[in-house]
Amino acid sequence: MSKLLNKVVCGDCIEVLGKVRKPFADLIFADPPFNIGYKYDKYDDKVKKKNYIAWTREWMSVCKKVLKPHGSFYIAIGDDYAANVKTIADELGLIMRNWIIWYYTFGQQTKNKFARAHTHIFYFVKDETNFTFNDTAIRVPSDRQLIYNDRRANPKGKMPDDVWSEFSRVCGTFKERQGWHPCQMPESLLSRIVAVSSNRGDCVLDPFSGSGTTAAVACQSGRNYVGIEISEEYAEKAEKRLKALKKEPEAAGRNLLLSVAELSELRRLSSDMRMPLKEIAGDRKVLEIFAGQLSIRMNNNKRYSADEMVSALGALAD
Repeated sequence: MSKLLNKVVCGDCIEVLGKVRKPFADLIFADPPFNIGYKYDKYDDKVKKKNYIAWTREWMSVCKKVLKPHGSFYIAIGDDYAANVKTIADELGLIMRNWIIWYYTFGQQTKNKFARAHTHIFYFVKDETNFTFNDTAIRVPSDRQLIYNDRRANPKGKMPDDVWSEFSRVCGTFKERQGWHPCQMPESLLSRIVAVSSNRGDCVLDPFSGSGTTAAVACQSGRNYVGIEISEEYAEKAEKRLKALKKEPEAAGRNLLLSVAELSELRRLSSDMRMPLKEIAGDRKVLEIFAGQLSIRMNNNKRYSADEMVSALGALAD
């Protein structure tokens, strides 16, 4: 197991995980090829349906084998095989907690049918009573707090619902875009999953590492990671991405009153709220609620001042 930890390993996930004897993953996020004809450098993304379903059963089975008893298992999949994934999960004894729809606001344009603008994300656990779910790490201010000033509002904020429209697809112009991979999940989406279903020091597994986003988010969140990627080129470039992240100095927070971890959480919270940083900084009421939500997410009982928030938000917006 030590040979895999905090690395992106080049290999077939079925073969690599098949050799592991003990469960090691606290959280698994899998974004497999959808079998819709994407042009990967090594994998054929257009095989016979029965072969694709059989392969899906294989990789889901080995993933379940290496998932710890309290572990969580998220799978992103398109329309064509969502029902098959759910059926296989039932056969494997996985318990579904949510069927999430990631609505990414725009899809590829079509001429003779509605444009597809969503992906399914299944959230499974092994044990329906024993799992990690850090609700305060993902709560957001409610409309009762932000708009209506309703005393009935939960001061801890509200839970996001199961339709996620906060996260845009990663466009070619985005700073986080890795131009060498054709399909990339947004870091903000993975950050929500890692925050709610794992703890610092836990191990996050991605059996289809691709551009290395899951590993990058895990690394920045104080988690260990294991990435598996069949393409030697993708695995190599993902490793370079991760090495660059690890070398980044913590100077990002040196001239501010907040730590790098707090700044990272600020960025994630503003993304979850679907509010631009400058808009938050310019509204005193929102700023106070925002500061309170940050304290809840950081779980540090710290009271953040408006000046601290404005300074930090301004730095992140630059």
